[in-house]
Formats: sequence, C-alpha cells, structure tokens
Amino acid sequence: MVSARPAVQQLPAYKPGRNPADLAREIGVAQAVKLASNEVAFPPLPAVVEALAGAAAETNRYPDNGAVVLTRALAERYGVDPAQVVTGCGAVMLCQQLAQSFNDPGTSIAFAWRSFEMYPLLAQVAGARSIQVPLVPGRPGGPADTHDLDALAAAVDDTTRVVFVCNPNNPTGTAVRRRELERFLDAVPAGTLVVLDEAYREFVTDPDVPDGLELMRGRPNVAVLRTFSKAWGLAGLRVGYLVAEDPAVADAVRRTHVPFSVSSLAQAAAVAALASEDEVRRRCAAVTAERERLTAALRERGLDVSDSQANFVWLPVGEQAAGLAAALEARAVITRPFAGEGVRVTVGTSEEDDAFLAALDQVRSATPVA
Repeated sequence: MVSARPAVQQLPAYKPGRNPADLAREIGVAQAVKLASNEVAFPPLPAVVEALAGAAAETNRYPDNGAVVLTRALAERYGVDPAQVVTGCGAVMLCQQLAQSFNDPGTSIAFAWRSFEMYPLLAQVAGARSIQVPLVPGRPGGPADTHDLDALAAAVDDTTRVVFVCNPNNPTGTAVRRRELERFLDAVPAGTLVVLDEAYREFVTDPDVPDGLELMRGRPNVAVLRTFSKAWGLAGLRVGYLVAEDPAVADAVRRTHVPFSVSSLAQAAAVAALASEDEVRRRCAAVTAERERLTAALRERGLDVSDSQANFVWLPVGEQAAGLAAALEARAVITRPFAGEGVRVTVGTSEEDDAFLAALDQVRSATPVA
C-alpha cells in the first residue's frame, strides 16, 4: 500500500465557504447570502471582461511562463525592477513557494496566531516548525486585537527562516501601525526573511497603517505579498504577486514556480485591472464605507467588534462561534466560523449586510450571543 508522508496525512482538509445556491436549495429559500470568503460583491471590471474575451481566443496556447507583461506592469506601478517581482497562482501559492524556497526540516516559520490559516499548514508540509505567537488582546477579556510584534521578534531564533506578518490581519481585520512595524523590522535578524502579507492593503483607511512596499525599501530581508483576488475582483482567476527588495529572494521564489500556473486569462485580466485603478479605488471606498456602517450596527447590538482595515469584520464570540455560524446558515447567511474563537463576516452589499443583521437579530433573540 502506498502511503503519503505523515505530515501530509495529518493535514486538515481545507473547507471553502459553502456555495449559496446549494444552501438555498437545501433549506428551501429563493437565495442565500455568502459572506464567508472575503470576495468583493462588485462584478468583474468592464476592462477585465473585455480582456478575457480577447485572451480566450489564445487558450489553445500555453501562457507566458514568466508573465512578462504583468510583471513589467507591476514593476512600473511600484517603481521596482522586474527582477524583484514574482507572480503566482494566488497569494497562497506564493506562500507555499516561500516555504519551499527557504525552509528545510528543522527550520521554523514564525507568525501571529490567530492569523491566516494556511501558515501552519505550509510549515507542516515543508517539515518546518511553527512558531505561533498569540495576538495582543484588545483589552482584558476583550477580543483578540493584533500582532504582538515585540513577542514575535523575541520568538525568532536561529532556526527561523521566514516570518509572516499579515497586515491587515486575517481573520481579525486589525492592523499594526508604522512605528511598531518599523521597530520590528529593525529587530529581526538579517538572515530571516520577513514577508508582509498585504492581501487586504487596498481596504486600509488608517493613515498610520504603513504601505509595506515603502518599508521594504532598503531592507533586503523584507518582501511584500499581495493579490488580485480581493479588491481587484479576480478571485476566480487566481493571481497574486510578491515584491522583494532583494532580487535574490525573488529569484529563489521564482525557482519553485509551477510552470504555466498563472493562466493566460489571469495574466490578461490582471493587466486590465491595473489599468482600471481609478474604478478599483472607487469600489474600495464603497466597501470601506459599508464596513463602517456594518461595524456601527454590530456595536449598537452590543458586540465587541474591533476596527477593521480589511473587507470583513470579526465577531469575537469565542465558544459560540460554530453555533452562531450554523444558526446564521440556517437563515440563509453563510459566514466563516473559527471554532472556539470567532466568526468572520465579509462586507457585502448593503442588502446582503442587512440580511445578515436581520438573521443575527433572529439568532440573538432565540439564543443571546456574548
């Protein structure tokens, strides 16, 4: 009998958000609302649709393995050399490539916890040790707030090859500020790569939350990870990118790239999206305005919701998380529970969010939520 590696056998299966059409049929309603996967509610950008139509005629050919046009467009946008840019099949694939590029068995990957759920899985697959540093509580007995960067820096040891800092943090939506992050970057040893995971950067409205690309400059052990899946509306096409101060870091990640994994459709769509930045900014402004409305509505209901800098909010309901999410799902609203910790709710349209709030009120009237 052929057996997988023990580390692989022990991996939990990834559970994506439920399909709303399937849920609607299951519970016998006309439609369900999905607020589980941090997608934007807007349809694809018009320029993206046009670019996809054009690229479809070439899908009998392999895509450009180096994504040269997209890489140059990103390099120009951020004022870096193309050698500093790596594209990948979504940001999560680039996370995996980072682990493959820099971690051997016996090394470690450090990150805050709770944070992006893939970090410990990536370490496990690479045979590396996970160093998980608890988030700072917002206040005694309150919700988990954000990274404890002093503790994270102290946890880095001579085995640590990669540190992930998810900013804004997924799933709490909270973000670290400039002074703390600069102090942290200066404290990390030069031989440890710090990856600023900024998948939600476009939704940041706090001016004190720094742009990681600015902090990266002049720091050879810093790289920034971003994606087209969220603000740019390309979740179904899977394209992300890494920008590294040191081209050698980018080269190492590029060497673990799965050939042709960024499709020709994804490349064309991403280039078109970059050319539609003004519209993307307008859409992000609408999302953040709705985020503030949703946050205020939840606080009016007595929920201790932290300020979010992403396109989702975090309900720190602890042991009630799984039950709350199940009760909301029974009322045709799909959210993302983290058992024993909280529920993440994507900011949707005002109509979708109102449906969520109405369902939440029904649940709370039946079973109070802390």
